Amino acid sequence: MRSVGVDDRTEHTASPAALDLTEVRKGYDDAGTVRETAERAADVCHEYVRQYGFVHAGQLQPLSEVYVGAQELAAVGDEIGRRMRVDDETELYVLELLRGVDDGERPDPESVPDAMRQPRGLAVCRALEAYHRDVTRLRDDLVDASAAPLLERVRDHRKRIEALDGGVDPQDGERLLRAMQDLGAYLIEDDETAFVRAQSRLDELP
Repeated sequence: MRSVGVDDRTEHTASPAALDLTEVRKGYDDAGTVRETAERAADVCHEYVRQYGFVHAGQLQPLSEVYVGAQELAAVGDEIGRRMRVDDETELYVLELLRGVDDGERPDPESVPDAMRQPRGLAVCRALEAYHRDVTRLRDDLVDASAAPLLERVRDHRKRIEALDGGVDPQDGERLLRAMQDLGAYLIEDDETAFVRAQSRLDELP
């Protein structure tokens, strides 16, 4: 991710990139294997997240579900590419991801197979790290004294998940993700209710 200047003072990391997995889905429908399909999807998603940013003309944008889903499908595809075999539960999970990611839909935390907990957790970490990086670009103008401690708490939890290679309860990863999305809503819209939700979600984490 890099900043492309709009003018001398305006930060801009966003791009017009859109995630489109239509051709990947068509390849699977045309008798592709889940492994091949997951690897192709991972390539598309890696390219998408490389181009993506959260600052548009100096304004922070939300942490979108499409971006998070792309990070997850990329991580899942990479993991499957390293495996000798893909069990039925994992195959169904990959296909559910593939069906919904470009519409911002991801499987619920409760449906994550044990084999996919690690890539799911790592995907959350990567999404949070990228978002935190762009928030930091605007920190002086954006992060007030109330938000700064929450931002640091999110960072600390993210580092804990990274230290565990993503291997945490998917529910905890989801709470952390939602906390950052709520914090983003507070920073963007001055939404006090979202700020309280972010605090509450962080308080629920171990």
